[in-house]
Amino acid sequence: MKPRVAKGTRDFSAQEVAKRQYVMHVLRTTFEVFGYSPLETPSFENLETLMGKYGEEGDRLIFKILRSGDFMKAVADPSQPKGSEVADKALRYDLTVPFARYVVQNAGQLALPFKRYQMQPVWRADNPQKGRFREFYQCDADVVGSKSLWQEVELIHLYQQAFQALKLPVTIRLNNRKVLAGIAEVSGVGDRLVDFTVALDKLDKIGKSGVLAELESKGFSAPELAALEPAMQPFGDAAESLAFLRTWLASSATGMQGVNELQFVLDHAGEAPLAIDITLARGLNYYTGCILEVTANEVQMGSVGGGGRYDDLTGIFGLKDTSGVGISFGLDRIILCLEELGRLPVSLSNAPIALVFTLSESDAPHAYDWALRLRKSGLRVEFYPEAAKLKKQFDYAEKRGIPFVILIGEAERAAGQAQLKNLATGDQEALEFSDLAARLATY
Repeated sequence: MKPRVAKGTRDFSAQEVAKRQYVMHVLRTTFEVFGYSPLETPSFENLETLMGKYGEEGDRLIFKILRSGDFMKAVADPSQPKGSEVADKALRYDLTVPFARYVVQNAGQLALPFKRYQMQPVWRADNPQKGRFREFYQCDADVVGSKSLWQEVELIHLYQQAFQALKLPVTIRLNNRKVLAGIAEVSGVGDRLVDFTVALDKLDKIGKSGVLAELESKGFSAPELAALEPAMQPFGDAAESLAFLRTWLASSATGMQGVNELQFVLDHAGEAPLAIDITLARGLNYYTGCILEVTANEVQMGSVGGGGRYDDLTGIFGLKDTSGVGISFGLDRIILCLEELGRLPVSLSNAPIALVFTLSESDAPHAYDWALRLRKSGLRVEFYPEAAKLKKQFDYAEKRGIPFVILIGEAERAAGQAQLKNLATGDQEALEFSDLAARLATY
């Protein structure tokens, strides 16, 4: 059988890894400038940790892990939770829920507010398509232990600074779950908020008619659908959107609280590329306040980031009154955008700068010594281990993208020099070690 990767996953070449490391370096630098510290959690969690945190649709996308050992004994045990006879662990769906679990486990040792960033892969049993994979990296920044809306303002500015550093113009769309709760309340469907938000979250994929059809299939009446329709209309600038919401939601205390929270963030966001979008729902159940989603302005790619406020997430694990807010960067989509726009650094490469040839077995020890000395100087240098034909060694350097080769034969050894050849120009010159190291260091 011909080997192949699993659907929705990819191999990454050295060049692709270099691109990912570049973007992650920019994000890591930005996170730390804003005072966030790194954290890593396990690739899989107990199933009960993840289930019920992402809504019905999210739960269906969780990759469950078959139990090891004799799990069939649990089948006949009625005290076991449903499905536990097959799986009791799962690959993490995102980084936020594992982060909340970590906070609860270490609550007595953390200084609050606790700010962390995390860059690790996550897994979703989704339908693969352009920019959507079953295994992908998330890069998150979260802070827990403060209800202040200044945290939302700070995260918006973190987004702004990171995307400016990446030279990727974006729009940060902002809404509030309290606004959505208010819309449901004034429309008479407050008891079906989850059904409403899950359907509304698909507006950009299935359109207004698709959202209305889904709501109708869930039992929403014609008058209820008519009352909800204004939430599916495009609006103008932020001031216009907030003015409309103040009129529409005047009878809902929850809705007005959400409007006031949006106003605060907008008032302090400065020149951040922010837009109020009341069609933004983000269907994850744990969001309770402001929600954000980031889209690239020049590429049709879907969101390249998103997040929001979650007041109750740690409460699920037993730690009450610990509000949090966080954002996530879609690393793979960001890279795809930068590739499409040609905005990745041209010199981006982790290949060695030079390859030291082995011209003969007798020359090998001296050539290897030069390679070792160059490495101690901090230069990326590879040593060809066999006295193969020159063409084979040149071909190897080309395939590896190595710009220089170093040749040290009997004459060079006697003169205390080496030949440095530039493969792009064909230029070649004899240099002593110090001059050779200095030349390579400036490339």
